Amino acid sequence: MIRKLVRQMLTAQVFSALTVSLCLLIDSIMIGRFLGEQAIAAYGLANPLLLAIGAIGSLLAAGIQVTCSRSLGRGSQEETNAGYSSAIMVAGIISGVFMVAAILFRSFFAQAMGAGSSGELFNQTRDYIAGFSIGAPGSMGALVLVPFLQMAGQSNLLIAAVLTMTITDIGLDLLNVLVFNGGMFGMGLASAISYYAAMVVSAFYFLSKKSVFRFTRKGVTVKKMLELFKSGVPAGFSMAAAMVLVFVMNHILMSTGGEDALSAFTVMMSLGNAAQCINTGTGGVSLTLSGMFVQEEDRNSLKELLWLLFRYAVILGLGMGLVLLVFAGPLVGLFITEPGKARDMAALALRLYATGLIPCCACSALKNCYQAEGKIALTEILHLTEGALLPAVAGFILSRIWGTTGAWLYFVAGELLAVLAICLLIRHKTGRKPWDGDAFLMLDENFGVGPDEMMEAEIRSIQDVTAVAEQAQQFCMRHSRDNRMGNHIALCIEEMASNTVQHGFSKDAENHLSVRILHKPDAWVLRFRDDCRAFDPVHYIPANGKKAVGIHLVLALASDARYTYSMNMNNLSLRLPETDKK
Repeated sequence: MIRKLVRQMLTAQVFSALTVSLCLLIDSIMIGRFLGEQAIAAYGLANPLLLAIGAIGSLLAAGIQVTCSRSLGRGSQEETNAGYSSAIMVAGIISGVFMVAAILFRSFFAQAMGAGSSGELFNQTRDYIAGFSIGAPGSMGALVLVPFLQMAGQSNLLIAAVLTMTITDIGLDLLNVLVFNGGMFGMGLASAISYYAAMVVSAFYFLSKKSVFRFTRKGVTVKKMLELFKSGVPAGFSMAAAMVLVFVMNHILMSTGGEDALSAFTVMMSLGNAAQCINTGTGGVSLTLSGMFVQEEDRNSLKELLWLLFRYAVILGLGMGLVLLVFAGPLVGLFITEPGKARDMAALALRLYATGLIPCCACSALKNCYQAEGKIALTEILHLTEGALLPAVAGFILSRIWGTTGAWLYFVAGELLAVLAICLLIRHKTGRKPWDGDAFLMLDENFGVGPDEMMEAEIRSIQDVTAVAEQAQQFCMRHSRDNRMGNHIALCIEEMASNTVQHGFSKDAENHLSVRILHKPDAWVLRFRDDCRAFDPVHYIPANGKKAVGIHLVLALASDARYTYSMNMNNLSLRLPETDKK
């Protein structure tokens, strides 16, 4: 089931990340083709400020993924709604303040970014900041709503929202350059309006009765806001590191190659950000699923998840890298139409950038897993080290050796150094090689239960239900102090799994049902997970006079029963208290 889930989520995340980055990519292409190379340089200078609002939005989005995946893992819908309500409120407040500040102080920010205090470069940088900042609430809102759409299993709506945003941005960009002649302000405003369009599409779900999330004033609390920020801090560090890195590289390249190098860097970053969709997707899947598995203390699933993501990192990184290596020239030509120094530098920079995608994706999977494990300080250090310190230092040193050509090696050099640093850290912390078992997870020894205290099984048919129930009964008889517990566990499996197979499994598709049993000192925990249509047995009210005796009997045996529907999966957790009876 994990393989299927990873494929589904990774496809949706990569596609949505690619489509979102296309807005900025389209802006770059339009600016380069219609407004010239100096306008591209202005766009590059404005990027660190634009990344700032992205950093806050990404921080909140990551906090949502960690906090809400944990509450869903615990089966607490009320706590999940509190996270949703608090996230919407804090995103609205912060983005509103940012929008007003960026518009009022746009000249100050343009000068601080290195555009000077006057001239065409200054004016274009200032105008783009003003136009784009109008869309700050829409930009942050889009980032914040994405994880909720994924948890609700609304992948199609997510795709519709990002497609709407892309089409709107293309249309408005063309109107700006061909009809209104709005210059850089118009280009920024086009992106701003496109973000609001994406939010409108997403709102159809969140305002509907079928939404699994509910905004309540009671759910908005300072405590929950602080929890979101605390859980998402590593992602905020990642975006802040990206902002610092762009700022530093702008200055390094301006000193070694002038405006040509700066234009080439902006083009390379625009294409590189689109290629980073595979990194964003890998990290997002790792963060969401790791958070759920950590809450369930599922060591085996964590290990399987990370190995799957490592494999996809190689496949996706190699595929995307080959595309950039082979088509670097034509891609750069979309931005810079005239042959020359800037175009040649951008093509070289893009080819060297492509070589760092595989280690970048692998690092992203690991960092987000560590974040889900609660290793916040470690994750923050890794984000700053990989995202800013190592590539900036590499770029500075190599630029002093080989000039601008050496500076283009900053990305691959930084990523390889980061992989080496993580491997050395794992060896230091665990005393084992990183690829030895689950050493790369760096989990505490007391994480979860021992293999002898756990049973896992997959059910594909009604015959499997009987076999798994008998297996579970024998497992419980070997561990429980209460001879009746085996019968109770077997009954729970027979009733709940039979209902799923008979009423949930589709004849036209391959469904999955997994059963996990944990023996803890004071209780037995059963977890049922399937990819059938949503069904909540905890709050089920039978129709047509039916009694649902089996479901009620199971719920009566459990001291605690929790159900959630997330990521297109039903999740039911039952807790049966251990007793001393024989």
